[in-house]
Amino acid sequence: MIRSPVPPHQERMGSSELAATALGPALPAVKPVDNARITAIVRTYHDFIWRLLRRLGIPAANVDDATQQVFCVAARRVDEIAPGSERSFLFGTALRVASDDRRSARHREQPDAELDRHVSPEPDPEDLVEKNRRRRLLDEILDAMPLELRAILVLFELEQMTKSEVAELLGIPEGTCMSRLRRARKEFQAIARRRIARDGFTKVTP
Repeated sequence: MIRSPVPPHQERMGSSELAATALGPALPAVKPVDNARITAIVRTYHDFIWRLLRRLGIPAANVDDATQQVFCVAARRVDEIAPGSERSFLFGTALRVASDDRRSARHREQPDAELDRHVSPEPDPEDLVEKNRRRRLLDEILDAMPLELRAILVLFELEQMTKSEVAELLGIPEGTCMSRLRRARKEFQAIARRRIARDGFTKVTP
C-alpha cells in the first residue's frame, strides 16, 4: 500500500531549519570596529578637544564627560570620517556638545587649576593670584560672547591656529573667516572694556 504523503503543515523540520527559524531572517554582517584608528584619534586630539570644550564654556566639573561624549560620537561614526578630516569632525561635534550645554544651563565658574594642566605649566606662586584674576576675566568675557564668535577667537588666539586652518575647520572661505575674526575681536574688546571699568582689572587679551 502506498502511504499518503504527510500534509505540509505536519512535516518535521530538520535541526538546521529549526536553528535558522529561531535566529530569524538573515542579518547583514556587522563591520568590525576600527579600534586602532579610534585609539589614534583619541591620542592625537584629546587635549585639543578638552581645551576647546573648556574654553567654549563647559564647566570644569563636566568637561571630562563632554570630552568623552565627543569621542563616543567619533567612535560610532568612525567609518564616516574621511582620513585627514578627523579634527574637523571632532570640532563640529564639540561645538554641538558645547551648544547643547549652553542652551541647557548658564554656567558661571571660577577657572580652576585643571585648565592649567592642559594649557601651560603650573605658574610660580607669586604670579598665581594675578594669573587667576586674568583668567577669570577672560572666561567671563568669552562666556558673554556668541558661540560662533567665541569659537573662532579660541581657535585663532588661544589655539594659535592659522587663518587657513581655522577656515578649513569651520568650513568657510578665508575671507569670511577673517571677517568673523574681526567681529569677534571687536566683541571681545567691547565686553572687556565694560568688565575692566566695572571691576578695575588690568588689560586682558585672549
